[in-house]
This record gives sequence, C-alpha cells and structure tokens, in this order.
Amino acid sequence: MFPRPIQKSPPWLQASYKVLLPIALIIWLLPLIGIAVTSVRPSSDLAAGNYFGWPTRFAGVENYTAVFQNSNIGWYILNSFKVTIPTVIGAVGLSCLTGFALAVYKFRFNLAVFFMFVAGNFVPFQILAIPVRDLTLKLGLYDSITGLVLFHVAFQTGFCTLFMRNFIKALPFALIESARVEGVSEWKIFRHIVLPLMRPAIAALSVLIFTFVWNDYFWATIMAQSADVRPVTAGMNELKGQWKVAWELITAASIVAALPPVAMFFLMQKHFIAGLTLGATKG
Repeated sequence: MFPRPIQKSPPWLQASYKVLLPIALIIWLLPLIGIAVTSVRPSSDLAAGNYFGWPTRFAGVENYTAVFQNSNIGWYILNSFKVTIPTVIGAVGLSCLTGFALAVYKFRFNLAVFFMFVAGNFVPFQILAIPVRDLTLKLGLYDSITGLVLFHVAFQTGFCTLFMRNFIKALPFALIESARVEGVSEWKIFRHIVLPLMRPAIAALSVLIFTFVWNDYFWATIMAQSADVRPVTAGMNELKGQWKVAWELITAASIVAALPPVAMFFLMQKHFIAGLTLGATKG
C-alpha cells in the first residue's frame, strides 16, 4: 500500500536516488532562485539584457526599499491579513462543528449532507465568478473586506469539513460513549474531549487555509477594486507601468508577499506534520 523505503531498495537504485534527488531539487528551485536573484538585480542589468547572468552590483536594499516607497504594498499586506485571519478562524471553526456533527451523529441524509460539502470542492470556481460578483453587488458586499471574508469562509468550509470529519471519524468513539454514560452534555463532550484531540488537525488545516487564501489572486482581482480593500496578490499590479515593467521591483514584492505564509509554516511545522501524519501508522 505504501512505497518501499529507499533503504530497502537495491544498491543501484539507492545510488540513482542520491544522484537524481539533488538534480530534481535544483530544477524545482530554479524559478525561486531566479526570482530571488532578480529582486537584488539593478534595473540597468535588465535594460542591458542581463536577465540570467550574475548581477553587476547588489541592489537589494534599493529594490526592497523602492517597493515600499513606490507602492502601497504595506497597506496591501495589511489587507491580506484582514482577509486571511478571519477566514482561517471562521472556516476552521465552522468545520470543527460540522465535522463533529457529521462524524459523531447518525441521522438521516448524513452521507448526503457530507457529499454536498465534498461536491462543492469539485465545482470549477471560474464559472462562479459572475454569480458571486452579482450576489455581492446585491448584498452590498462588493469591494469590501467583509465580502471577501464571507466568500472565502463559504468556499473553504467544504474542504475543511471533509478534513475534520475524516479526522474525528478516526478518533476512538469509546471516549464519547464513556462521557455520555457519565451524563456529560454533547457540547462539553465536543469542548473538553474532542476539541483537544483535534489540535494537530486544526494546526495543519490552519496552515493550509492561510496559504490558500493568502495566495489567492483570482478572487482578489474580481471582488476587490479599490486600494483600500485590495490584497497583496492583486496589489502588486500597481508596480506595472504603462510602458515599462519593473521586474526587479515585482520580484522583490513577490518575496515580501511570500514571507507571511512561509513564516506561518515554519512556526506551525511541528503541529502541521503531526496533523497530516496522525493515523498513518499503527502503534
């Protein structure tokens, strides 16, 4: 069912693995390395056609300073936090409740309701652009932080419910039955027994949803038009001029925009890995 560990493979396969893995890693990292190098490259290099060579001088401080001076990227990053953090709290919080209900209670149409949550993940989000835009206009939520938060919570709750329901389903049901025998209410069972056991899953899901929402570009450009609402992914378009594209500034802004989700992952790395691997082994 699971791939055989490389240590148990033949010697020739282990040697090939040790040679090919660094090569694959370098190829995978090449675009990121290119962005990082371009972000510290002076504009004169790009004007002279030096796109892939070594920079003639280090212009990192100049480029990164110009990003904050020539654009509202600081405000856009703040907007991204205003959208992402409430979305993570709302989607993960709702999914804990819905996942608990679908995993613990046996009622009619339980499976049908669960399939409805799952089915929403398979709908191509591009076909929903016009209906969602029209709905937000009618509700007065278009071009607002509240509209973006509510939209992301609605769309992310389906995936979160799938994740949480399957996680709670794997927990020992004897704990819940024992609490019920002792007369503990359902809310206290959820609050004091199930929720503490869900901490690894909550951490893993929070990192995933934070990354999904922070990196969203499609809905950020459709549902946010003003600079007061625009997240950082859409706000970087401000660095494109009419006649010239300052790639050194765009790449520097991309590095700055990527730092929060990277920091989020490293801060929650231990819990993230524990949440993804819990239940993968026996014992």
